[in-house]
Amino acid sequence: MITFFVFFLFLQVRSTFDVAGSVLYDVIHDPHYRKVWDRAMIDAYDICALNPNNDIGYYAIRCPSPLKNRDFVTLRSWLATSTEYYIMNHSVNHIQCPPYKDYIRAISFLTGYVIVPKDKSSCVLTYVSQSDPRGRLPSWVVNKATQILAPKVVSRMKQACKNYVAWKEQNQPLYRPWIYPEQCTLTRLNLLHIKSLQMKDSQEVLDESNLSEVDFLDDDL
Repeated sequence: MITFFVFFLFLQVRSTFDVAGSVLYDVIHDPHYRKVWDRAMIDAYDICALNPNNDIGYYAIRCPSPLKNRDFVTLRSWLATSTEYYIMNHSVNHIQCPPYKDYIRAISFLTGYVIVPKDKSSCVLTYVSQSDPRGRLPSWVVNKATQILAPKVVSRMKQACKNYVAWKEQNQPLYRPWIYPEQCTLTRLNLLHIKSLQMKDSQEVLDESNLSEVDFLDDDL
């Protein structure tokens, strides 16, 4: 069962998964496996780590034609407790990842996953995102695209969970730096870059589009 509520710049999805919460947590985290199942992803990489539960990364997403592709630079935080799993992010600036001409730099004000295990073989995922896709898009375009994409992403994630355990056994089965921080090989945040993380008075710089992306969109977007 999937229920979702869409508002301009706000999305909430809640769905039951027939896998253990720990598996879903791994699927969302695993950067190598994401390349296998996330069809919307164009590129993604980690930039640096702040501590064992916080890092900064880049993510470029493919948008439906005729929309321009978006990308994000986010500070991500995560925590696994005995009863729940959390993964949260919000946009930051980083000197090593300036806006690129082929993308519109979108902003995540707050995006997060909360995974609550129901039993050993099922869990409930709640996904919430408040973001700004930037560019000059009519609100109905964002809403309609989100209504189409959100269920597809959840469906693909469910299939990815079913295949993950077998895939992981053949692909660095012991490698889980999101669980074992000693496996993390990312460089630590350079203190000289602290200023570049500040969002104050810099959000407008992230918007590379001063023109409307769409003059006309078909009703079957």
